[in-house]
Amino acid sequence: MTDPAAQDCCGLTRRDLARLAAAGAGAGMVLPGLLPAPAAAAAAQGVFPQDLEMVTVTDTGFVLTWYTAAAPPPAIPYQPGQEPAAVACDGAVRYGTHPDRLDRLAVQRHGDTAYHQVEVDGLRPGATYYYQALSAGVPATPRMVPQLTFPAGGLVIPPNPTNGQLLAILAQLLSSGVVQSAAPGQVTTLVPPRGRHLFSLALANDLHIGETVSGLATADFPPGFSQVPGLPPYPEVMAESMIADAGRRGADVLLVAGDLSSAALPAELSGSKQLLDRFGRLTLAGRLDAGRYVVARGNHDQPKTGAGYQTCPVVGDTGYNDCLPTVYDLPQGRLTSTHLAGLRIIGLDTTTLNTPGGALDDAQFAELTETLADDRHCPTLVFGHHPVTDASAVSTIAGPAFDLARPDASRLQALYARTPGVFLHHAGHTHRNLRTTSPVAAGVDFLEVAATKEYPGGFALLKVYEGGYMANFYKSSSALARQWSQTTSGEYLGLYPAYTLGSATDRNHVANRDFTRLSAVHQQR
Repeated sequence: MTDPAAQDCCGLTRRDLARLAAAGAGAGMVLPGLLPAPAAAAAAQGVFPQDLEMVTVTDTGFVLTWYTAAAPPPAIPYQPGQEPAAVACDGAVRYGTHPDRLDRLAVQRHGDTAYHQVEVDGLRPGATYYYQALSAGVPATPRMVPQLTFPAGGLVIPPNPTNGQLLAILAQLLSSGVVQSAAPGQVTTLVPPRGRHLFSLALANDLHIGETVSGLATADFPPGFSQVPGLPPYPEVMAESMIADAGRRGADVLLVAGDLSSAALPAELSGSKQLLDRFGRLTLAGRLDAGRYVVARGNHDQPKTGAGYQTCPVVGDTGYNDCLPTVYDLPQGRLTSTHLAGLRIIGLDTTTLNTPGGALDDAQFAELTETLADDRHCPTLVFGHHPVTDASAVSTIAGPAFDLARPDASRLQALYARTPGVFLHHAGHTHRNLRTTSPVAAGVDFLEVAATKEYPGGFALLKVYEGGYMANFYKSSSALARQWSQTTSGEYLGLYPAYTLGSATDRNHVANRDFTRLSAVHQQR
């Protein structure tokens, strides 16, 4: 049976990408600056610390991740299997307030590993620090990320593209020639909003429970990246770590913006809920207390056809069966409205019956309009699976049709413009960290959060204060999660980080708002 989860999620199949890699290599398309020369110390010791990333920057610290291997990183683009073998060793970060005086030390707390994650804490807000990461005393080289350039109007990938067309697409994406460091060696900590910290929300999406091949674009060309035999399924590994990390970092409520499952099979949906129940209690209406979570539907959770779905309720006379309501009590097209200490949280269902792109039907839009009109100035966060803004649509690898339908996106932004209380719209679907704005709804942050299930693999923590909020993206921290994140950073010829990691400000930023009408949440978890 054809895998119902195998939707064209990124526009290019793996066969296309393999051909593209071969064509790119034949054309000499190795990006300058992506292969730093190995240091003498690295060559002498046989360890090559690489792919250093400055992932998270808060008001009091920062988090670095990197990988230690037996050889330098391969040139981009590269095919899977070319990443050098892992080397387990110690890891440390030297840092200080002057580049020539790195007199403080933070060490990894999980023993020798090739998949390093070190957190530096206890820093001053708004201060600049310098750092160097080391494996076995050898400095780590940063991940070098090419800047992608999208054509006006968005990327268009023809059906059954030729090698020449694929090479032209790659050349367009890499046409700027600009390569940026994911760890420039210095960082300035954020300055939090004024006033008391009231509560924190974790924003996550794209769990894909039940998936067995990461990066799969179509059903006819496996395999992609699969879990090492004998280890737990990677979607469970990543979701378990995300849930534990969100709780450990003080999230009162967890919002999951769709793709709870890989293919909306009953066992996958039940498995996703069992995992999310580790955070707390599902709540789809009314008051939220600490330890609650809310979900929205994604395109992978859509109604389906086939033998695996026939026990689930039928959707009208469409011939499709919808399995999600039996697990989450959330029929397709239903809007959720909850509130936390005065904050209104609205979950949208932006899915269609059978396409990966999104839509917002008239009935749900009318309900949303009525809900927002009840108090236009109430601080409001909206979340749903599909991104909204034009800036997002034109920079989506699969093209604008992959996001929310443009007419629906336009009327949604116009509604937000008439509702001053709406301050943030959280989406998933594109598997990337991206913060965009709307010229129509200028007071709203539109935040896409990278997928939980693969690189960079984590969640965003929204810390709400009386004077605004601070958003930080955290990679999942368990040993298996760190390993899987590094493995899947090689997706799409090693170009995946260029699309999904996002800029430092996409991942970490402060927004000033008047939240004095909100109350503090006292954790009772």
